[in-house]
Amino acid sequence: MSDTELRQRLAARFREVNGDHPMSAADDAYVGEQFAELEAVCVGRGGGDAARRLMLEGRLPLPGYLRSDGTEMVPRDLFSLADEAGGVAGLEAWFTGHWADPAEGKAEWAAYLSGQYVCLHAVSPATIRRKGLLTAAIAAAAADEPGDPRGPWAERLHALVDELDRLEPAFCAYDRLRFGGPTSRDLFVDAIRARFPRPGAAA
Repeated sequence: MSDTELRQRLAARFREVNGDHPMSAADDAYVGEQFAELEAVCVGRGGGDAARRLMLEGRLPLPGYLRSDGTEMVPRDLFSLADEAGGVAGLEAWFTGHWADPAEGKAEWAAYLSGQYVCLHAVSPATIRRKGLLTAAIAAAAADEPGDPRGPWAERLHALVDELDRLEPAFCAYDRLRFGGPTSRDLFVDAIRARFPRPGAAA
């Protein structure tokens, strides 16, 4: 299969997963800051075509974004988990083994392969699990609001939000299109801080 055919197949697969949404100039700029071109990441790794084949085979995650010019954009540490697992061949078993429930591990593997974990600065089983715990804890704390914006409850809530803030990037408008609504940062960082401002914070 030619380089052009591989690129076309990968772009088609990307749109199957994410939908066909436009990338604005602002989206392109954001992605250029946060991600790297696939070819650049694949230097010394067999080249971009080798990675494209692995993505189409479901052995590496799809690109996080396709820039408006069609360039595949991926995390700079695209191969870090495969390296930790001892190679691409062992990546799935290594990855899913971080979950006690095999069904949950399989579901997270599918989510990882989708390339949609653009919600984390660094994607790993540990950060995926931590994000899930944080969003659940933030939602529970907000639901149990005691009516007093001070004290241990507020301190714990803001500590949870601050930790999630450190894990997550800013996202871009394209993300809200492909995810069909607000991002996790919108819901669990920005909205929570607006609803429960820190005592003494400027209005």
